[in-house]
Amino acid sequence: SVKKEHSLPAVGLDLLRVSLKEGAFQLFWEEVVENGVLKDQSGPCSYMCFRLLGAALPLLSLDQLPVLLKGSVMQYYGEHVVSAQLPDRFKFAPEMEGYVNSFLEGCTDPEQQLAVLLGFSTLSNEGYPVVPSQWKVVRHLCPAALQGYIDWLKTTFVNPNLDCLLDFSTRRQKQNQDCAQTPERRVFRLRKWIIPRLTGILENSQVVKGEDQVMDIARFIFFHAFFETKQMTSDISETESLLTVSLDKATRVFLGDSFFGLLHHLNCLPVLGETPQATLLREKRVQGLTADGCLWIHHMVRYADLLLTNRKYIQAVTPFSKEQRSAWDRMLTSVENLQKRAEKTHNVETSAFQHLLLLVGIHLFKSPEEGVDQLTDLQNCIEKALNKKQKRKSKVADDEPEWVEVVVEILLSLFAQPSRLLRQVSKSVFSRICPHMTKRGLQLILDVLDPEDAEDEDSAVVVTEEKDKKKERTTEDTIEEESMEESDDDSSDEEADGERLSDSEENEDVDETFRKQLLQVLQEGDALGGEDSDEEADDETMMALDENLSALFADQKKRIQAKKDEKEKIRKEKNLRRDFKTKVLDLVEVFLAKQPENPLVFTIIEPLLSVIEQSMSSDANQQEQDFLRKTANILKNELCKAKRYCRSAAGLKEELHAMMERLVIRACKQSDSAVALYCFSASLYLFKVLKGNTSDGNKPALGQSEDEQKSCQETPLENDQIWSTGILDLPRVARVYQEALTGFMTHRKSALNGAMFTDLFSRFPIMCKQLVDIIVRSVTDGARQHQQGQACVLLQKILQTPQLKCSMTAAEWEQLIRESISQTIQSLKAVSEFKVKVDQEKVTHCLELLNVLIKKVTLQKLDIDLTVVPPVLQDLSQQEGFGKSIRLDDLYWNVMKLLGYARPKRAKKVKAQSENTPATTNMPKKKKGFLPETKKRKKRKEVAVAANEQESKASGGEQPPEGAQPAATKKKKKNRKCKAGRGGGGNAAEQSPGAKKHKLQLENKVQQTATNTPGKPKKKKKKRVPVQVE
Repeated sequence: SVKKEHSLPAVGLDLLRVSLKEGAFQLFWEEVVENGVLKDQSGPCSYMCFRLLGAALPLLSLDQLPVLLKGSVMQYYGEHVVSAQLPDRFKFAPEMEGYVNSFLEGCTDPEQQLAVLLGFSTLSNEGYPVVPSQWKVVRHLCPAALQGYIDWLKTTFVNPNLDCLLDFSTRRQKQNQDCAQTPERRVFRLRKWIIPRLTGILENSQVVKGEDQVMDIARFIFFHAFFETKQMTSDISETESLLTVSLDKATRVFLGDSFFGLLHHLNCLPVLGETPQATLLREKRVQGLTADGCLWIHHMVRYADLLLTNRKYIQAVTPFSKEQRSAWDRMLTSVENLQKRAEKTHNVETSAFQHLLLLVGIHLFKSPEEGVDQLTDLQNCIEKALNKKQKRKSKVADDEPEWVEVVVEILLSLFAQPSRLLRQVSKSVFSRICPHMTKRGLQLILDVLDPEDAEDEDSAVVVTEEKDKKKERTTEDTIEEESMEESDDDSSDEEADGERLSDSEENEDVDETFRKQLLQVLQEGDALGGEDSDEEADDETMMALDENLSALFADQKKRIQAKKDEKEKIRKEKNLRRDFKTKVLDLVEVFLAKQPENPLVFTIIEPLLSVIEQSMSSDANQQEQDFLRKTANILKNELCKAKRYCRSAAGLKEELHAMMERLVIRACKQSDSAVALYCFSASLYLFKVLKGNTSDGNKPALGQSEDEQKSCQETPLENDQIWSTGILDLPRVARVYQEALTGFMTHRKSALNGAMFTDLFSRFPIMCKQLVDIIVRSVTDGARQHQQGQACVLLQKILQTPQLKCSMTAAEWEQLIRESISQTIQSLKAVSEFKVKVDQEKVTHCLELLNVLIKKVTLQKLDIDLTVVPPVLQDLSQQEGFGKSIRLDDLYWNVMKLLGYARPKRAKKVKAQSENTPATTNMPKKKKGFLPETKKRKKRKEVAVAANEQESKASGGEQPPEGAQPAATKKKKKNRKCKAGRGGGGNAAEQSPGAKKHKLQLENKVQQTATNTPGKPKKKKKKRVPVQVE
């Protein structure tokens, strides 16, 4: 119960306070807790000791804390933390974290805070501390305690003293003496915990820290990742402490990865400090800068240059070559020039290039070979970009790529790197160079997304990224790997792998080469033993045959494993290539957001549609679905629904018309309606662009917008600008959509749907007149009932569009209404049954259309004969299955009401209830339980019925008086009165008139049911016939 309730018994806390009051805490803790309760290693006793440890933290002085933090309870708690990492085990660590968190929050003494934090940080399992590297309790440390903790972490990293740790080994580790950790291995585990501990302090936004502390940690990690001390110097504080245990290669790689992860956090770090300048920058939500307005990464580059220049005291772990050092120096010069230029012009583009240069430059320490080429190309591009106004491109250099194209290639290569900081800075730079984008530069991005493109170029990048990802493992996994049931798990895994391999070998088709080799080995064995000999082969022959067979099968096993490895490599490369394409989509999204009016936007439409088609047709896993969803979202929201579009497309008139035709034809040929919707939406986007442009290149008048066109309300047009088509070739476009609409109405299976054309008519009413004739004919000529119903829906939508009537003469409008009524009547005459839901839907749409048509005839007083409509509707209502749908029945009577027919009133349903119902009274009552006879209630209903029968016999079978009622009815009436009384209605005299009226209606109803004779058949309900109102 103590374990489940997560509470400390009151007597334990009282004893603790008494021992402190009497000055016998050490005696109480050692004799009672450690040598008493803890010896009983049961769960409740152990958890009580842990809770005593946590509850005692605020009560102890600084001298008493070591007794608590260096004792057996603390060590046993560490063993529990390690062993409880298995699933389905009770974990006390969150509760202990709550105790420590409460202590640090309430304690104001920095020495006590530091003592408790160091006590838990030195509790280690074979060198690895058990507390997580990202421990949230440090947010309550005061500045002095935080600085002391950072100094302890750095000192322990440089000079790891294993004797100061409260180290322990689990029972499993003690049994496996062969796998015992060496001192070097324990130092590596300790350092592997310290590195993320330092970075976690910086990444925790709740920890109050200063710029000096941030820079101190960043410099410390960078120095030990890429440099080592030759001689101490006071100019560089990192050289003042020499390593007592040298750093191995794995630790330096881990330090390097941690540093570049820290750079990303520094790039997103808000401005620290309380100076007025820092406060102003925070109000502007500026990130990645120090209080003096300089980039954090710029400070780190300066520090790296300081280390490179002090060769007397410091040497690099991997020294730069002359070419790499030259690239580094040129990078620094370019950054200084950009900084001077930015101070004069305050250009955002300049600051973006500066940031990218610094980032690529500092990556020289991680990948120097790639960084040199990228720096050289980037510097040349920046010079051309900044001097583009002064220097024009010569005619001789026509084949030379533009600077923006080279920048795009560099950004794509940076996007392939496993660094979120690189991608973030690359996106920022790309957003600055979007105004200078060329068609070839944009095509470089679209080629990455091309589903039919060859996939061999990206494989090298992808494999490297996968290896880097494998290296970036969480540090907490080390405890799980080396402390819990390793030998059993490993052996079972090996057995399982062997079984899977054998099964796969059995299922694997044996190739012909292996079959021939096997036969050859067997024949050689027979030849050694003699073919005609009846004697068994000797031992030497059998041993030779056995060796040959084992060698053959070993080679076959290696070949099978090689095939599996190759398939696995291809699968990983495919997944990582898909992940790379998903990242590149960010560049497309940035371009559409920054340059929606750029004519290059039109080149993005068809590649995105190709990606959607390919992704929809393939077997999509979760990664493929995310890629598809992101692509569709960009096409739909960033492109088709964009409020801003190209206004200078007069020179692209022919290309845009041809693309629109391709998109509509592409939508018609699709097998998936979702893909067809994206193609159709893209064609509507081009429709908007063509209609919104003018031949002279100026912006269209306000009357040409879609919102203004909707303002036409049956009044004569004052000007023709409402129907202006811009550079749109209306007959050509109308022909395209007419073919699409005809195909939708005449083909039984079509990817198009009515919602697409509804969107077309609502956005561009100018197309209503062009397509209305096809829709009217399709009311009867549609391929199926579905198409005919959709034709009714579209016709109803068009007729309710004010612009259609504005574009037609009175005679044309009247003829359209007349023909629409005629087609609808013919479609209703063709209905002969209501067996399936499609028939009901078609009739529903027809009646809705008739409702609109008749209203327009009546309101506009058109000379159209409507006398042919009622007979058709009356014949339709007589068909079997018509009255099953309430919706259909209501629509029918709505139309008949417009034609002058009144809907007959429905007869009220009265329940026939007899006075004497022996069948009901004699039914056995359902048992509700088993009660003793003394507890059962009397059957008062049966007594009342028997009494009524006797009275009726005594009176000679006379009818009861007018006010008489059956006993059951009286009981119900009594219950109603009781309920009304409980509801607060008061007595009968105080009831409202409405209540009295309701009471009289109930009494009349009861009297009617009482006078009915039992067994009387019900009257057949007559069918309602519409009565025409004179």
